[in-house]
Amino acid sequence: MCQHSRMGRFLVRVVISTVALWVTSWVLPGVRISTEGTMNVAQGNDTFASVLAFLFIGLIFGIVNALIKPLVKLISLPVTLLTLGLFTVVINAAMLWLTAWLSSFTPVHFTIDAFFWTAIWAAVIISVLSMIGSGVTGVNRQDSAAAR
Repeated sequence: MCQHSRMGRFLVRVVISTVALWVTSWVLPGVRISTEGTMNVAQGNDTFASVLAFLFIGLIFGIVNALIKPLVKLISLPVTLLTLGLFTVVINAAMLWLTAWLSSFTPVHFTIDAFFWTAIWAAVIISVLSMIGSGVTGVNRQDSAAAR
């Protein structure tokens, strides 16, 4: 598989995650992304500052999902099988929580007010929206040349 293709897929996933995070923060009152850290770059343009903040958090979330989530899924495979896959929602909530913790060290902060309910509902919303976005964009489809 071409390196550009991997990078392109990753960037599309980051954009999908960014949109899913925006919708989730709009729907759930306990999920917030601060834009104070991007105000200097945006030079007073609130909309641009918000877009930058969400893209930044989407990038952190994409990196967490690409690097840490596969390891956590492997380690928790027995529990996931025992719960018939429902534990995946808890893993997704934990990835959100980790993203919130990592963002606390950056100028843009992503906060979740309560792990259990807010993070679980956020994980469900983001998973559904990401699945829809991936289906629409075809980001998870295999190339026909790679399948041969």
